[in-house]
Amino acid sequence: MRKRNRALYYGKKLLIFLFSVLVLSAVVFYVARLAPGDPLVSYYGDRTEKMSPKEREWAMEKLGLDEPIHVQYVKWMQNAFHGDFGISFKYKRDVVEVIRGRIVNTLLLGGIGFLCIFVGSLLLGVFCAWHEDRWIDRILCKLGTVSSCIPEFWLSLVLILIFAVTLRVLPSSGAYSTGRANDIGDRVRHLILPLAIVTIEHLWYYAYMIRNKLLEEVRADYVLLAKAKGLNKRRILFWHCLRNVLPAYLSIMAIAVPHVLGGTFVVETVFSYPGIGALSYESARYHDYNLLMLLCMMSGILVIFCNMLSQIINEHIDPRIKASEVAETSEVTAA
Repeated sequence: MRKRNRALYYGKKLLIFLFSVLVLSAVVFYVARLAPGDPLVSYYGDRTEKMSPKEREWAMEKLGLDEPIHVQYVKWMQNAFHGDFGISFKYKRDVVEVIRGRIVNTLLLGGIGFLCIFVGSLLLGVFCAWHEDRWIDRILCKLGTVSSCIPEFWLSLVLILIFAVTLRVLPSSGAYSTGRANDIGDRVRHLILPLAIVTIEHLWYYAYMIRNKLLEEVRADYVLLAKAKGLNKRRILFWHCLRNVLPAYLSIMAIAVPHVLGGTFVVETVFSYPGIGALSYESARYHDYNLLMLLCMMSGILVIFCNMLSQIINEHIDPRIKASEVAETSEVTAA
C-alpha cells in the first residue's frame, strides 16, 4: 500500500509538471507571435523594406510563418519532440548551437551567485537573529535595506565607474579578454563585478526573511520550555529553531530561482556579458521566435522543476506536510 501511495504521489507530481510545461509552451508561443513587430527584419535585415508582396509571402513561407498560429504550434511541438527547435532568425544557425555557446557563462554567473546568496543569507540571517536589537543588528538591517533598494543597473554603472574607469583594476564588460577564453584567472576577473551586483542586490532580501523566521521560532512556546530545562541559547537557536526554519528556507530557495535569474539577466545586459540573459533580450528585440521560445521554455522548466522539487523536499522534512499529503493520497486510493 505504501509503494502504491508513493507511486500515485510521484505520478501526480509528474502529471502536474508535464501539464505546466505544456501550458507554458502554448502561452509563450502565442504571445511571441501575436506581439507587434516584423520577424522578417530579424532574418533579412534592411532588405525587408524593399520586398514586394510576393517576395514577403515567399519569405514567410520559407520561415514557416505563413500558416495559422495553432498549426505552427503543432508543427513546433512535433519537431521539438525530435530535438529540432528550429533555426535562429538572427544568427542563421540552430538555436541549440547558439544557446550552447552562451549557457556556460550564465551557469557560472548565476550558479555561483545563487550559492553566494543563499549561503550568505543564511549566515547573515542567523548572525542578526543571534544579535537581535544590538547595534550590529541595527546597522546591518539599515545597510541591507538601503542596498536592496538600489536599482541593479544604477549600482552596476557606479561599480564600473569606480573599478573599471577610475581605478582600472577590473574589466567593465565581457566574459573574458580576446583570445583568453581558457584563462581561468581572466574569467574570474570578468566575473567579479557582475557577481558582486547579483549577490548584493539579493543577499539582504533573503537574509531578512531568515532573520524574521528565526525570531518567530525563538518566541515560540517550545523555546520557553527548552530554556526552563536549562538548554543554552546556542543549542536552542542552532539545534531547534534553525532546524524548524529549514523547510521554509528551502521554499525560499525555490522562489528565488526566477528572482535571481531575472537579476542575472539584467546584469548580463548592463555588463555586455555574453550569457542567456543578453541572448533573451536580443531574441525578444529582434522577434527571433525559435530562439525566444527555447530560452523561455528553459527558464520556465527550471522554475517549475525547482518549485516542485522544493515542495517534495519540504513534505519529507516537515512531518505535518507529509502527513497531510499521505492522508490525501489515501483518500484518493480509497475512492
